[in-house]
Amino acid sequence: MVSLIWTIVVVLFVLWLLGFALHVAGGLIHLLLILAIIGIIYNLLVGRRAV
Repeated sequence: MVSLIWTIVVVLFVLWLLGFALHVAGGLIHLLLILAIIGIIYNLLVGRRAV
């Protein structure tokens, strides 16, 4: 499950970078960045509980 979350975060981050570099979908870029940050924070919190 944790690797799936990291995969989603990486995909969202790459899509954000591509959107930022190509100047498409201005609002969507920020939404992807926020989702990636939420995924990272969630993963860090869940990972700490498991240890």
